[in-house]
Amino acid sequence: MFNFNADLMQLDDGATGGRRVAGTPNPSVSEEELAAILAEEDTKYDPVTGMPLDLLESDIPEVRQSFTKPGFTPGPYPKEFEKFFTAADPNMLGYRVITNADGSQNLEIQTGPNSSKIFGTPIKVSATGAVSLFTKPTTTTTTTSAFTASDGRTFTNLSDQLTYQATLDKARGERQSAYDLLFSEFSKYGLGSLVEPLKGLIQQGVSPSEFTIQLRNTPQYQRRFAANAKRVANGLAALNEAQYIGLEDQYQNIMRNYGLPEQYYARGDLGVQQGFEQFIGNDVSPVELEDRIQTAERRVRFANPEVGIALRTFYPDITNGDVLAYALDPKTALESLKRRITAAEVGSTAVQLGLTTNVTDAEYLARYGVTKAQAQQGYQTIAGGLQRGSQLASIYGENPYTQTTAEQEVFNVPGAAEARAQREKLTGLEKATFGGQTGVSSSALARERAGGF
Repeated sequence: MFNFNADLMQLDDGATGGRRVAGTPNPSVSEEELAAILAEEDTKYDPVTGMPLDLLESDIPEVRQSFTKPGFTPGPYPKEFEKFFTAADPNMLGYRVITNADGSQNLEIQTGPNSSKIFGTPIKVSATGAVSLFTKPTTTTTTTSAFTASDGRTFTNLSDQLTYQATLDKARGERQSAYDLLFSEFSKYGLGSLVEPLKGLIQQGVSPSEFTIQLRNTPQYQRRFAANAKRVANGLAALNEAQYIGLEDQYQNIMRNYGLPEQYYARGDLGVQQGFEQFIGNDVSPVELEDRIQTAERRVRFANPEVGIALRTFYPDITNGDVLAYALDPKTALESLKRRITAAEVGSTAVQLGLTTNVTDAEYLARYGVTKAQAQQGYQTIAGGLQRGSQLASIYGENPYTQTTAEQEVFNVPGAAEARAQREKLTGLEKATFGGQTGVSSSALARERAGGF
């Protein structure tokens, strides 16, 4: 650290005994400025060797070697030493191996022009340049060093430990390769998540040949390929993953080609297509599935044309695929599609018997549980008494007796009690006028539900 005196310095003019004259004062420097100057200077030197960086970074070997002490080899030291020491500083000046009295050796590093440092780890350098840890000769009074492998097994000889560790590493590499291959194959089908739980097997030492067995025992796998359990229960062989997914793809293509709604083959969690589990579990071939669809298609096209007309009248956006899906599997059809089909069946029945209908009224009756069979019976009753009921209401100046009034009583929907009372009043008036004869008899309209006919 430099010290600057704040006093003025005097210059000697050479005169003997003469008065000393004050010279020009140096400009004052603050401690902060001085620290900055010294810090800037420090950046020009290597912190390890203390040598100027411009010299250490020189590409001229003679420049670097000029700072190496006699007996030292210009650094850095070879990579063989890095197994026991850290990677060498590329700016180190030099190194040498010194031999101790017990036969061990140490690595000595030149850290500056006149300084060096001995590393404490004892080593042994063979004639071929191979570097190993130094082991003292075994005697009855000395304790042998222990070398531990990654699985916890200990050895008294480093060479044995290294050989054993190499075996462990090879086996672990084989397990890693088996896992990677399995993960890659399943990822092709978007099922990599099924394999991820097996990562722990790499560390556990499980044989690669057992990976597939372990995979098929996981809950995720059994959920994804659930139909295999049903196949086995039915006395059929389980399918491998490629066969299983191949069948799903064929089912899906057939359904798509016939225009079935996507909901019937959409993939859920883990890519499961719920409806396909029954097909695979019961060994339904793609040919058989297509035959079923073709049969359903013929039924849709040629049976009950009035229902088809009503469907397209009520619901212009409905597709053949929607109707085909319903015909193929009514139990699992979408609720909205079931409601539409039922409404069309109810409405078409009314039309066939010469009555009127509309989507609102048909959906209303369907919502209250009126089925196609009930509509057929109920509308026959309504058609038989509606005209006379309407005439009587007009004759006696009562509220109009309409098809809606008759539907309320016959199908027992809200307003049924009022509709029944209106009909009974009209029949009573007619009996009083014609001596007990009526055209709107209780046998014609006095039924509470179409199902009771």
